[in-house]
Amino acid sequence: MAKTTKKVIWIILPGRLEAFAHFASLAALPFMLMPLCGIINKHKPRANQSVSGQGPVKGMMSKFFSRRGQGICRLIASVCLTFAAGGALAAPPVDRATQAGLAPHKALYEIKMIANHSNSQFQNLSGQMYYQWQPTCDAWMSSHRFNLVYEYIDTPAMRITSDYSTYEPFDGKSMTFTSQRRRDGELFEELRGGAQIREPGKRPEAAYTIPEGLTFALTDETLFPMSHTLTVLEKIREGKKFFRAAIFDGSDQDGPMQVTSFVGKPVPPDDLIKVSAGVDDKLLRTKAWNVRLAFFPLNKEDAGSDYEMNVVFHENGLISDIIIEYHDFTVSQKLVALEPLESTCGAAAGGASGSGKEDKLKPDQAVKKP
Repeated sequence: MAKTTKKVIWIILPGRLEAFAHFASLAALPFMLMPLCGIINKHKPRANQSVSGQGPVKGMMSKFFSRRGQGICRLIASVCLTFAAGGALAAPPVDRATQAGLAPHKALYEIKMIANHSNSQFQNLSGQMYYQWQPTCDAWMSSHRFNLVYEYIDTPAMRITSDYSTYEPFDGKSMTFTSQRRRDGELFEELRGGAQIREPGKRPEAAYTIPEGLTFALTDETLFPMSHTLTVLEKIREGKKFFRAAIFDGSDQDGPMQVTSFVGKPVPPDDLIKVSAGVDDKLLRTKAWNVRLAFFPLNKEDAGSDYEMNVVFHENGLISDIIIEYHDFTVSQKLVALEPLESTCGAAAGGASGSGKEDKLKPDQAVKKP
């Protein structure tokens, strides 16, 4: 049985939680598989855990991912490249994910604890996770939002909400990330930073701006969430059953992890369309496989995994079913809503993309504490 992890993993299978938002903690799900899993376990606070006095950082998410700001930056970069090349336009970056058949989408998962293996005061866990993955003109963007209620035997229930987002340029050489976690509405953890590999003259490294000064050494073989998802899909198509890689997603302060993937049998087509009302089953009518993932910390000597998860991984990057196993409990993530999206490239600044029904898929803030 896997040990309880403090890390949240994204399988961003387009998307890690995460293991869940490192979710799961939770489930793009590293493998893009969504930092799915790490998040849930990480978000399991002790009932008596204190809250820091750190206040909310207003507007951080909107400023960091502002489409208008990205459009201005792309315009300036385009002008500079044009003049530098003597008027010739630079070739557009290649979206390897779209070429590989991954489908932009947004999804809502219902989270439930299905087994409790300990005699601790922790009694139950329930909630929702919203996941969105979309390409822009030059990068992949993902967003995980968790709304979880933790129940205890002798203390009041606790609501943990989490927002985790990533921005990965198509070349796979860098990424930026941001995360905020709140306990009963009060901000108690914020992360922000970036990472780069294979950059001439620079050492592979992840550097956080919040908390300031936190860094992790990486290698040129380190994979970011989307690159990991694409590599796993490539191995599956090659008929490989086993794959191991070091990944970094910035969903916590624990640094890179080693993720071992075991590819199981294909999922029968009839099983793929047995879904809840509200799910666009056209996205589910693709090849899919049972995949088991095990997450190991690279900065610890302990040989045991932090957590393990079983997912139904579709050829278009969708994850339709997730089971995450921690040392003391097991949770499930069931797909309850799904909609396709389009690339944001070419969209008007500040304009909405997709179907305009995003609010219906966001975690339900009306989920009540017991």
